[in-house]
Amino acid sequence: MNCRMCESDRLYQFLDLGLTPPADQFRRQEQLNEPEVHYPLQVHMCEDCGLAQLGFEVPPDVLYRNEYPYEASTTQAGRDHWARFARTVVHRLGLLPDSLVVDVGSNVGVLLSAFRDAGMRVQGVDPAPNIAEIARARGIDTICDFFGAPAAERIVQDKGRAAVMTATNVFAHVHDLMGFMKGIQALLAEDGVFIVEAPYFANLIAYTEYDTIYHEHLAYLSVHPLVAFFKRFGMEVFDIQQVEIHGGSFRVFTGRRGHRPASAEVSRLLAQETETGLHMRPMLDGFARAVQQNRRELVWLLHRLKAEGKSIAGVSAPAKGMTLLNYCKIDGQILDFVTEKSTLKIGRFTPGSHIPVVPDSALLEEHPDYALLLAWNFAEEIMRNLDDFRRTGGRFIIPIPTPRIVS
Repeated sequence: MNCRMCESDRLYQFLDLGLTPPADQFRRQEQLNEPEVHYPLQVHMCEDCGLAQLGFEVPPDVLYRNEYPYEASTTQAGRDHWARFARTVVHRLGLLPDSLVVDVGSNVGVLLSAFRDAGMRVQGVDPAPNIAEIARARGIDTICDFFGAPAAERIVQDKGRAAVMTATNVFAHVHDLMGFMKGIQALLAEDGVFIVEAPYFANLIAYTEYDTIYHEHLAYLSVHPLVAFFKRFGMEVFDIQQVEIHGGSFRVFTGRRGHRPASAEVSRLLAQETETGLHMRPMLDGFARAVQQNRRELVWLLHRLKAEGKSIAGVSAPAKGMTLLNYCKIDGQILDFVTEKSTLKIGRFTPGSHIPVVPDSALLEEHPDYALLLAWNFAEEIMRNLDDFRRTGGRFIIPIPTPRIVS
């Protein structure tokens, strides 16, 4: 195995979450008795460039081509975030009306809708057929394909070069990084800007966010490896913004070398990563111990409640929640059901644990004693929306960073 960015063979495995099925492969009733493939979920650190990455890659067709169920617009907090994203970029870069914005891994087009509302021309690229169809129905022109040079050339012919390209919670998913960067270079205007937004590895480590790790997330990004990687392609990181979504993310602005001055935030974060030992074995080994401790505490809490005769359900079914359920061996003996807003998941069963996914309304109808918040990163909004559950005696369990009951 070699590093996905620098090709070094100096890789240190610091975390093993066992064998799990892909986190977005929710099963239909008739599929429950069919074989279910489980893949290794192990994380390695490149000791040369600092990229944290999976040791085993599930083929992208397996992950994205079969009724992919993720929608980026199921929470108000998420929709507000994408709207702010577009406004911030338009203002920060001084984009002129009718500039072309291309979103790679554009999902159902929420971010591009916000750019369109700001007067931009937009183009989406997404490999999931069902998701691309939803985006087109919303009026977002979307190419259904994995991004690379062929998709880039098609867009250039149809719409010209892009003033801005975005990859939000996508760059860490890319299997063919070299082909991806060829597409970026072909499509991005000379003074264009490529923006990556992803969970920041420093927050994953600091807050024991191990459920962020699943097979779609091939890499866990920090500043050092990104600066070195983009430099190989004649590009440089010129600004970084930290944002709260998904447990703490960062937004990385890159462009062709020499076009924009670098902000002080880039050098500050580089220095901070070095000073804290973010990529070093002592930090990583400490994180692995914290993950094991989290599992012990969460499993103990849930089993204690069940022994007391309490009923428990899960609230929301994000991919991260599937990592938590499978790593902690939480199944239908613990959770009666999992509620969800997304119609793409309702009526199905969670991968691996095979817990039924039902509408959010079931929480009030069945009224379990406790609700385990699997989308803990949206805990405030979820608990606010489910205030009737709390006012009638229901209590929430937040699993990350330390399992705790919120009454």
